[in-house]
Amino acid sequence: MNDKIFPIASYNKNLNKYLPFSLDYDLIYQSHGLKKHILKRHPECIEYLHYLPFILNHPDYIGVNPNETGTSFELVKVFDKNIQIGIKLDVQGDYLYVATLHSITTAKLEHGLKNGRLKKI
Repeated sequence: MNDKIFPIASYNKNLNKYLPFSLDYDLIYQSHGLKKHILKRHPECIEYLHYLPFILNHPDYIGVNPNETGTSFELVKVFDKNIQIGIKLDVQGDYLYVATLHSITTAKLEHGLKNGRLKKI
């Protein structure tokens, strides 16, 4: 494992029942560059960065983005904003990591539930 990432939560294998694939990992990692990514791309969500372990352990919704290549899934937690995090599998390093964190509108959340892309946990 490289020194640019660090573990932030255990992977809850019960999530596998909501996914079209099964993952057998113990931990989910965060890169030191995630904060920089959020500040640059989603600055309105920087306050939620410290909630990552909580979101990973207590998500409200789960889904898979059909436009993403590779193995990945999304978790959504409803706070005052709907916060979505993207988790990807690093095939080369063989670990799961948080790729992004951003807000989604309630309309987008409801649309995802209606079309089946998101499922309530």
